[in-house]
Amino acid sequence: MKHYLALALLAGLLMSCRATGFETAVRDAADRQLSVYPESTLRDLYKNFFQDRFGPGHLISDTAAAGNYLRKELASYTRMEGAMAEPTGWEGNFYRVNLSVIKMGLVPYSVYFDAFVRSVNGHRGPSLKEWKRQWEAIEAILRPVYAGLPGYEQDRKAIEENLRRGVYQGDHSERFEAHYAPHYRILAREIYEKEILPFLGASQADQPRGGTAE
Repeated sequence: MKHYLALALLAGLLMSCRATGFETAVRDAADRQLSVYPESTLRDLYKNFFQDRFGPGHLISDTAAAGNYLRKELASYTRMEGAMAEPTGWEGNFYRVNLSVIKMGLVPYSVYFDAFVRSVNGHRGPSLKEWKRQWEAIEAILRPVYAGLPGYEQDRKAIEENLRRGVYQGDHSERFEAHYAPHYRILAREIYEKEILPFLGASQADQPRGGTAE
């Protein structure tokens, strides 16, 4: 009897440690985003955690069109904002890699684009049921700390309704877009670390960048 009780206590302790680790990682991810992008809303936090599980959230069936769109976006802006690269969500399965690394000549376009395509088409996300359950757990951790974010309850209900209808993907909030004008693509962590990071240098990769592209 004592043996079974000890096993039960050990199992409970392990589950508690896992839960604590998950909660800490979720809070750290939210803190990281809000420290760099203080105008973020719950929608933007959702997108961050979503991208960590799903990557960009869609396959690239037409690489030529995707390449044309990327080149147009590169030509459309001069202001570089945010970090060169930053991990997504609480697991860091993907990185948001700023297009400025191409514009500044740090990473060749062909290397970046190839890494992007393989990151997208080489990943399959969880089921809707699994993701809905995980998002509910994430939001429960965020709520006590971040319920004061602008439009939090409205965003929470909108995300909940989208998931009920089977809509996974979320967009950046208008507030975020207005303040930061993000320009990045999502790259798988393994591909980023092996193929992109060497061009950037470990000391530069997570540093916020600002200024005007030449």
